[in-house]
Amino acid sequence: SLTLDRETMQWKDMLALKYAELVYAGRWFDPLRQSIDAFMENITATTTGSVTLKLYKGSVNVASRKSPYSLYREDISSFENGEIYNQADAEGFIRLYGLPTRVRAMLEKGI
Repeated sequence: SLTLDRETMQWKDMLALKYAELVYAGRWFDPLRQSIDAFMENITATTTGSVTLKLYKGSVNVASRKSPYSLYREDISSFENGEIYNQADAEGFIRLYGLPTRVRAMLEKGI
């Protein structure tokens, strides 16, 4: 997603399935369905921009997409030295993110 972070996108996907179940079961007026609507309305408030598509022999490909609320900025996402991103931060993040895998490996080895 261009304007949603990963975790919000995951929740959106999960709630979309629940929404479909509610509607399929005829529970349109259920408070849960209304709450999901409110959540979707809130998270898509910044969903705006433009998309350029390329059509070729029955297929559609995204050529470009732009939004004033894009969470991707090349000047920040670059791995070049800069003020916002410190490359040394990556090592700590990788160690922390991989910690559950390391603990599992230690348990399997009896450590």
